[in-house]
Amino acid sequence: MPSNSIHQFEELFRGLFKPLCGFAMKFTGDLDAAKNLVHEVFIQVWEKFDSLPSDTHYKSYFYTAVRNRCLNYIRDKKKFVAIENVAEHQLTEINSELETAELEQKIEAAIASLPEKCRMVFELSRIEGLKYSQIAGKMNISIKTVEAQMSKALGVMKEHLSEFLTIIFVFWG
Repeated sequence: MPSNSIHQFEELFRGLFKPLCGFAMKFTGDLDAAKNLVHEVFIQVWEKFDSLPSDTHYKSYFYTAVRNRCLNYIRDKKKFVAIENVAEHQLTEINSELETAELEQKIEAAIASLPEKCRMVFELSRIEGLKYSQIAGKMNISIKTVEAQMSKALGVMKEHLSEFLTIIFVFWG
């Protein structure tokens, strides 16, 4: 590059860099991003400076190039944020599904660990929704026995599912 061109480019850089950064800031709202974008435009122009037409109005050229670079930056940033939000939402759903599956497995294991009579009382009450009197009649046992078996079942469930205790209270209220 001829020294005349280098001198001309240096003058453009000194005269336009700060105003272009201010211009870019209006688009990006981020000084570092604005400086980077303006710097990228200067590099791009430097690489083809000698091939630009001699009648080029450099100030307009730089402002247009910075504006376009800022618009591309904003477009790309929106895409990235949208992709990031979708990924975060999907990850939250996956975690929720995993936690639900883990809770279901622990509940099944806890129910399976109950003695047979206790498990039957628990399932009739909590899964089928029968009242204690209905369970007593169906199993041919007293209501007091149903109450005792439920108390025992809930104790075992609480022990097995202590890490999910708040969920259980909501789930089985």
